Amino acid sequence: MPPHPDRLARARLLASPSLGPAVLRELERITGRPAGSAYAEEPDGPFLYVGDVLPEPLRTQRLLWFHSVNAGTDALLAAGPWPEGALLTRTVGRMGERIAQYTLAWVLAECQSVPEHTAQHSRSEWRRLPSELAAGQTAVVHGTGRIGSAVAGLLRACSVRTVGVGRTPRAVPPGFDRVVLAGSAEETAALADARWVVSALPLTDATERYFDGSRFGAMRGATFVNVGRGATVDMAALESALRGGTVRRAVLDVLPDEPAGPADHAWRMPRTVITSHSAGITADEDVAADFEACWEAVTGGRTPALAVDTRRGY
Repeated sequence: MPPHPDRLARARLLASPSLGPAVLRELERITGRPAGSAYAEEPDGPFLYVGDVLPEPLRTQRLLWFHSVNAGTDALLAAGPWPEGALLTRTVGRMGERIAQYTLAWVLAECQSVPEHTAQHSRSEWRRLPSELAAGQTAVVHGTGRIGSAVAGLLRACSVRTVGVGRTPRAVPPGFDRVVLAGSAEETAALADARWVVSALPLTDATERYFDGSRFGAMRGATFVNVGRGATVDMAALESALRGGTVRRAVLDVLPDEPAGPADHAWRMPRTVITSHSAGITADEDVAADFEACWEAVTGGRTPALAVDTRRGY
């Protein structure tokens, strides 16, 4: 539930030191009040906070609302009990569009043998390589929210069949040809048909190590792309599937432990590319636009569309 307008009217605006001046100016314009920096001590009255992490002294019943500058909120919720009644909202902005383009880039690069051509170039080797069409092939996208729908929509625009995997029955979201339930026989069949399997899952108790040996074993040569959370993948199971051939390639924008140091075993997994959690970097304008949309909803007595169910974790 949104905070009561009377309490919100009296609330101080606090912001993380990590926010730049341009974002702070926008927050002050939107709320009509000055933005203070993080406090070592708990503020005397109600407050709202905008930032990336919530300092422990601010995990208090005086917190009315925390707006995260990130899309994922699992780290926030895992850091300790969430203050009862405090609203949690997040920033998505154009992240879905960015992640969709990232995914499509790797799909098309694979179809056009870009990794192989790059390797040949480094050897000054002239050899014709086959290509394949993305059109008519199947992508299975786990996660049917804003980001998953954006990924599916862009792939579908290239005539890729898109199957979404969700945890609860619902109408088919935009971008998907159909949706199947997680853990169902339909999901297993979809994985067997997939040319690409894309994870846009958040990290919750239900999704930790979701991609395990059984799911990777159900694939038949699919390429696995993870743009969600690293801990949703059992990395040992993924490596086994890569070596066994049920997974053709892996493109991992996220890992269970970040940043990955030079000694991290993930760098040495076969046919795997790791990118540095950069598929959907949040821009300042994303933070300002999404906070403003949430502010308008809250001041109007409505729950923002970007509100997080702190019990479910997304």
